[in-house]
Amino acid sequence: MPVVEKASIMKRGHRTGKPKGGFPRFWGRHAVIAALANPNRVVRKIWGTREALTALELPPVLPIVYSDVADLGRMVPGDAPHQGIVAEVEALEDIWLDEILEAGRDDMRPIMVLDQVTDPHNIGAILRSAAAFDALGIVTQDRHAPPESGTIARAASGALEIVPWVRVVNLARALDEIADAGYWRVGLDGAASELLDKAIGTSKVALVLGAEGDGLRHNSMAHCDILAKLPISPRMESLNVSNAAAIALYATANR
Repeated sequence: MPVVEKASIMKRGHRTGKPKGGFPRFWGRHAVIAALANPNRVVRKIWGTREALTALELPPVLPIVYSDVADLGRMVPGDAPHQGIVAEVEALEDIWLDEILEAGRDDMRPIMVLDQVTDPHNIGAILRSAAAFDALGIVTQDRHAPPESGTIARAASGALEIVPWVRVVNLARALDEIADAGYWRVGLDGAASELLDKAIGTSKVALVLGAEGDGLRHNSMAHCDILAKLPISPRMESLNVSNAAAIALYATANR
């Protein structure tokens, strides 16, 4: 039986006003258990089948509604695999760029910078890879990235709760701050002449990836130290951004 020891229920200091789009709902065992275990996450309410909820040791103050599978299915998008459990949560508090730069002052963990990556499945998959390869965090532009959602939490398989996600107003300015902190900024671009394994070097690295289809914007390229490509077959034009992120993180970890 998974034991939830660190659940945060309506903690003071967190956002409690209802956001414009409503509070996010997470579904599926991995996403919900990870949210419950995150001391920085406020879980407001949980719905589930008796079978799913009795398999967990839940905080006694957490509001619980026993529900059947059909009711849960109406609470999530389409055919989302809720696995008998849905939770309403509050979005995590904002994290500032200087916080993760300070945290990475004395280590070599990479930073992922995403330029207008908007698909929540890709964001979730990138968070999962970032957790797997121990990235320092991900950085996105606030206006061109999706909000926290059940889709992201599900795709991230718990990583949304453990990988810092920084949202910035100006991505170019953020890249300058990252450079000032000693990071070598490597932009991934299929037309680059340099291969990634040669471009990443030996210093701290910020991996900069562009949007699905369009790739990096010119202004983002201009704020990279080098552009590099993955050594993929000419039979395939490009990779999905989340796949490219996973390969780039592996190459950085394996140098």
